[in-house]
Amino acid sequence: MKLLPTPLPGLQVVETESVGDARGRFERLFCEQQWAPLRDDLRFVQVNLSTTSRRGTVRGMHYQRAPAAEAKLIRCVRGHVWDVAVDLRAGSPTFLRWHAIDLRGDEPREVFIPEGFAHGFQALSDDAQLLYFHTAAWTPACEGGVRHDDPRIAIDWPLPVTEISDRDRTHSLLDAEFAGWAT
Repeated sequence: MKLLPTPLPGLQVVETESVGDARGRFERLFCEQQWAPLRDDLRFVQVNLSTTSRRGTVRGMHYQRAPAAEAKLIRCVRGHVWDVAVDLRAGSPTFLRWHAIDLRGDEPREVFIPEGFAHGFQALSDDAQLLYFHTAAWTPACEGGVRHDDPRIAIDWPLPVTEISDRDRTHSLLDAEFAGWAT
């Protein structure tokens, strides 16, 4: 496993080792021992699978505030997505900056998103699936979202947005007073 930093501190691209032969391939998606030097308190408590039917669909930008702030380890297991994280950490030097990572089901790559980031993605293929490992259980009272088209963030989506949920469409735009979340 290799951890590759991004321009947003804490946001990591994870390259896993793929071992293959005539039968197929095997990859270790997470190993507590390998992550310990970076973050020895990392513990996943929930695993989710997201399936997106149509290319162009955007899901997100979602986050959870304290006391249920969560980190996520995300892996594309089928298809192709453009995965985006937005830094919402109060006082961060990269506050409101976003970074996107290309994830494909046939490549040994994951993304680690720490607490204090909003996360979303756009499906670049039909039938894209993402596997999520979460460090906190879903807590409706702590969840929130940022609009995918918020001008303060200005995400440059690679495709026209063809579908988005009513919930994600109706998130409020960030106002000038928004100063981020404490993690």
